[in-house]
Amino acid sequence: MKAAVIERQGGVENIVYREWPDPEIGPDDVLVRVRACALNHLDIFVRRGMPGFPVPMPFISGGDIAGEIAAVGARVATFQPGDRVSLNPQTDEGMIGEELLGGLAELVRVPAKNVIAIPPELDFARAAATPIAYGTALRMLITRGRLQASESVLVLGASGGVGLACIQIAKMVHAKAIAVAGSAEKCARLLELGADEAVDMSSSDFSREAWRLSGKRGVDICVNFTGGDTYVPSLRTLRPGGRLVTCGATAGFDPKTDLRFIWVRELEILGSNSYTQTDVEAALAHVAAGRLDPFIGATFPLGELAAAETLMERRDFVGKIVLVP
Repeated sequence: MKAAVIERQGGVENIVYREWPDPEIGPDDVLVRVRACALNHLDIFVRRGMPGFPVPMPFISGGDIAGEIAAVGARVATFQPGDRVSLNPQTDEGMIGEELLGGLAELVRVPAKNVIAIPPELDFARAAATPIAYGTALRMLITRGRLQASESVLVLGASGGVGLACIQIAKMVHAKAIAVAGSAEKCARLLELGADEAVDMSSSDFSREAWRLSGKRGVDICVNFTGGDTYVPSLRTLRPGGRLVTCGATAGFDPKTDLRFIWVRELEILGSNSYTQTDVEAALAHVAAGRLDPFIGATFPLGELAAAETLMERRDFVGKIVLVP
């Protein structure tokens, strides 16, 4: 098979599109012919290298996968060749695309218990763009954040896959969605994609704008998976009893904080770690039913993974980036 292989960790010049041995499946596995694989920042981290988390090289990343079953293991009775599927990349053996060989290839081995059937009306690109971003966002806002109708949600990093998923989920449950992004162009696109309000943090203080847009009350939930110097301003956006929810720290994991906001306003700081199989299944069901709709910001052939990751690193896009073998 062909694959986009990370030959060594570092820059995009280390990605080579070349032949790779076809995966071998065990009795409880399936072989998936990849029709689409969506990028996540995790793919960038795997390629660059993560401190304290060695990845054996050469390696194939990519955890957001959709395709067709090409073969099934001897003990697999739930699927058959030709079935259209997506999957939960968090397996008992490790994360597909991070610890196990991933889907930026023509074929990928997946434990059958992690495979999720998709209906004919759900195309492969949107099915690949759903599991990680929408599973993560559902867990953050619904399971951990306890978002209710009529509440307000401020989303930092709203132009990326998880951020846009948060905007759509907020609207699905009839909450007010305020998007924060890094340019006027991204804000305009987010308003077109459903946000009620958008704040360009490159030209204004998003915490002041959030306070103004909430009628000087503060928002109910702030979604902040950037960390860094956005952390204290995020605390300032919240109403008394408000909730800050995070699933990551793309701008820095050791931010300055201000405990006064936390105790005076009795704020809740809620962590949300990834997603479950149930979260992914629910996300795919919402997308298939039309309640959520992943926005595909760019599509590349698999052989142009280096260009796709460069676009992601520049953050010059909205939505999800999808690779097609």
